[in-house]
Amino acid sequence: MARQKRLRGAVCAIAALGLLVPCALFVDTPQSYAVTQSQISSAKAAAQSSQSREAELRAQLSGVNQDLADKIVELDNLTNVQIPAAQTAVDQANADAAAAQQEADDAAERLSAAQQDEADLQAAIAQTGEDYDDARANVAQMARESMHGSSTSDLMGVLTNSTTTTDFINSMQANDAVSRTEAKVADDAANDLSLSQNRSERLTAIEQEISDLKATADQKASDAAKAAATAQSERDALDALRVQGEQKRAELEAQSASLKTEAAKQAAETVELQSEIDSMNRQYAAQQAAAAAQVRSSQQGTTNSGSSSSSNSSGSSSSSNSSGSSNSSGSSGSSGSSGSSGSSSSSSGSSGQGTHNGDYGNMYAYGQCTWWTYERRKQMGIGTPSYLGNGGEWYINAPRYGLRVDHTPQVGAAVSFPPGVMGSSPVYGHVAVVEKVIGTTIVTSEKGKNTAVFSRVITNATRFWFVH
Repeated sequence: MARQKRLRGAVCAIAALGLLVPCALFVDTPQSYAVTQSQISSAKAAAQSSQSREAELRAQLSGVNQDLADKIVELDNLTNVQIPAAQTAVDQANADAAAAQQEADDAAERLSAAQQDEADLQAAIAQTGEDYDDARANVAQMARESMHGSSTSDLMGVLTNSTTTTDFINSMQANDAVSRTEAKVADDAANDLSLSQNRSERLTAIEQEISDLKATADQKASDAAKAAATAQSERDALDALRVQGEQKRAELEAQSASLKTEAAKQAAETVELQSEIDSMNRQYAAQQAAAAAQVRSSQQGTTNSGSSSSSNSSGSSSSSNSSGSSNSSGSSGSSGSSGSSGSSSSSSGSSGQGTHNGDYGNMYAYGQCTWWTYERRKQMGIGTPSYLGNGGEWYINAPRYGLRVDHTPQVGAAVSFPPGVMGSSPVYGHVAVVEKVIGTTIVTSEKGKNTAVFSRVITNATRFWFVH
């Protein structure tokens, strides 16, 4: 077996010099999947959280008409339980589809390489015949090069301890003979395509390899198509839930006037607002689809050779700013009080918010928390500088542009979380938009890398910095 390994090494080394000899076969190992204990624990935790959430909401709706209370609870469950679960399924399906497509592309590439090997070998046969001794011809070339001071003579010595061309060929043939005697059958890839075979035999082996690779490529392509269909089905299901949410929200808004207690009104308003925030994801998804279509169109065109300039809807960005925020709803964290609060100065918002100073458009990385915060404030008519940095740096950098920074929550303000606070990235921090203020409690809209737009209810919010 040791001789076999040495022979394979020699075969691969010589192939690197130009012989048409595949030195490895690609083997696809089937994978098995199982539900992990972590997934089971996460599912249980989610169920318990949902039950607790419903109990707390129903307590706020005490005394409300049962039918109306049920509508509010249903919309809350749809927005905060069903849709996030569906979004997770979509993300996983998209990832699976991308992985399957990559495997299909890799299989197709291996098939193409084998077909090229076949074409090259057929061309060589047409030129010098089936029985041409490639090994001897290449070794002879090595010998000729060694006469002119190349390093090939050293390579021959390293491979077989040979000092002459004749010794090298004899050693290779002897090793190959021993290898075949030990193996008894030519079932090893190195033997199947070894140098001792003539071109006709190697061509037959390559043709068999192509047949195997073709079958694998076809299967991978089929798997990729199925994965893509599954991903589309999951996306359709998610969109259907969001449509349902919009319908339920419209029904609830029509009946909210009948709510009597302040607690019930606030509960209903919060649920409606969170549903409305989630519905923004439909617009975001439409922007992504439009951007993808634009990219495909430009790739198919014949006149556009460069990349297009970025725009808010195209999904491109020229900024390296990023946020590693998460949608964790942790309830603790420092206020980041070391940052400067700055003096009050504004120029664009009707409520003393925003500025045109430093606002050159949304230059933040597309889809990040910073990108969303700029976009949402723009929708609210609030100007935001284009280069405030990472989410956790906004409250530090905003004063230099004349923005007011303090601990007073206000609708439209950007709440800036220092790194590690409220589940944010320990490196970049996070930033979100205040959508509703209830005393010292706020309702946010926010986004992170690879997440949909989501909402949180944050209590005791005055401990954080707000950029106005």
